[in-house]
Amino acid sequence: MRITDIQRCEIRPGRLVEWILHPTAVETAMSLPDDSRPPAYVQEAHVRTTRSVRDDGLFVPTWIGTAFDIPGQVDLDVLHDALRAWTLRHETLRSGFRWTGEEMRRFTLDADAVSLHRQDIGDFPDAASLAQYLQDRFDVAADALTWPNFIFTAVVRDDSASVYMAFDHSNVDSYSIQRIPGEVHDLYAAGLEGRTVDTPPVASYVDFCAIERTNADQIDDTHTTVARWREFIARCDGKLPNFPVDLGLNPEGPLPTQKLMHEMLVDDADAAAFEAYCRPYGGTLTGILAATALIVHEINGQRVYRTVVPFHTRVKSQWSDSVGWYVGGAPIEIPVAQALGFDSALVMVRASLRENQSLSRMPIARVLRLLGSDFRPTSPDLYSIVSFVDTRGIPGSGRWQDLKAQGLMRISYGDQVCVFITRLHEGLQFASRYPDTDIAYKNMRLYVERLRELILSVARKDLAVRV
Repeated sequence: MRITDIQRCEIRPGRLVEWILHPTAVETAMSLPDDSRPPAYVQEAHVRTTRSVRDDGLFVPTWIGTAFDIPGQVDLDVLHDALRAWTLRHETLRSGFRWTGEEMRRFTLDADAVSLHRQDIGDFPDAASLAQYLQDRFDVAADALTWPNFIFTAVVRDDSASVYMAFDHSNVDSYSIQRIPGEVHDLYAAGLEGRTVDTPPVASYVDFCAIERTNADQIDDTHTTVARWREFIARCDGKLPNFPVDLGLNPEGPLPTQKLMHEMLVDDADAAAFEAYCRPYGGTLTGILAATALIVHEINGQRVYRTVVPFHTRVKSQWSDSVGWYVGGAPIEIPVAQALGFDSALVMVRASLRENQSLSRMPIARVLRLLGSDFRPTSPDLYSIVSFVDTRGIPGSGRWQDLKAQGLMRISYGDQVCVFITRLHEGLQFASRYPDTDIAYKNMRLYVERLRELILSVARKDLAVRV
């Protein structure tokens, strides 16, 4: 699904209804004993970062979510049951954290204690006012430092309803978000027909957190993975890398606001041709990273392109249908000044990915703790990313355009650039959060335009236009 934000997802007026975890369920959860399963390192780092930034006086919403339509006159009772059934499938949504001194402890509500509270908020005849209300509401209801930290809403009209769901990032990743429209639609359709959906149980992200953390805690600062990260960070002047173009930032200034840039890069035919060209080197991800390395070298003279590439950590099939934050990062370095062209850059990227991708299975927060350096976060993002996700195989993706399904990203504050490139059935989409400065806008526009030109030149075999 295309990535956008709540302000640009073509909200239409209607009557707003919302669902949150029922107060009685919340009250029950507050008296629960600790769950022995610890938070994942990525969860703990996210919550601690949010707390650190807020202690510095800045409220930085970081929720993500999804939007999609239900055609026809909606049955709110059936939708209520569908949303509850979907929630029950994913244990992380009924699991939260509390502080014991400086330690985060988990608690988890039993499935039979979960109920949703539905409330009719009222009519919103103006789309802009509705979008602003939803953003403000999601900022509070899907906050990393509170629990519960998710909310479901529907904007109801006579001929359709638009569903908007927001979650604190600690519970979901991009893949989780993309599965939601199809799953909720299937549950809703079954409810209308009076049947049940025969789906196998879903593995728990809470269990994954415990397994991953146990494995991560077995390494020490002599481990090869830690050594590789130590060397990478040293070559980044002791920092984690930002996007290597001038962003017009004041290092001594406050955390800047961010803006969203999003657009289609190329259509399906050109995306397929680009993918085919890059396939011998690893596919579209390799091509995007090679193109990026060449472009930032052109813009900023960067001789070595260094970045952290996100990879999913659903390495076993049991986690495929599970909602959670299954993401790790691998450091890569491309000596782009030595590249003779796009093919040469592809070879370099392929080699770096092969050498380093396995490092993404070790949580970077664990590595940083072992390095003993002061990485006290002052920004919601530890580093810049260029992410690629192919969504065409996700159940329900063929209906996304008809259902107006979109991924929602909260744009607030940050000094990093985060680029998300998504392979859709209709082509390649570009979306990015970047600091709101004139210089950053100019360089990000140049990056996007050169990226499109390079993809098209490769796709159409016009090699003379290569960087």
